Amino acid sequence: MYQLETFQYGMLAYSKAGHDKGNLYVILKTDHEYVYLVDGIRKKITNPKKKKIKHIQIINDIPEILKECMCSGKKVTDEDIKRSIKIFSKQ
Repeated sequence: MYQLETFQYGMLAYSKAGHDKGNLYVILKTDHEYVYLVDGIRKKITNPKKKKIKHIQIINDIPEILKECMCSGKKVTDEDIKRSIKIFSKQ
């Protein structure tokens, strides 16, 4: 079974199954067996994608843009999420 503590708000994750297989997302929140994912484009903060934990590949990294927003208390926006995914994808 998966440890929910390993899934944190702001972490990056790849979809391993479904029509969105291979897409990169940011974890918005976690539930008992689900995570809610956003990419800032198709899946926004107001309408996150609900996906089973077993269907994602976690990347143990929180992008700097999101860390800065969280540390300063600033609300994370869809633009911040898009930017962080784009920067990570270029690496």
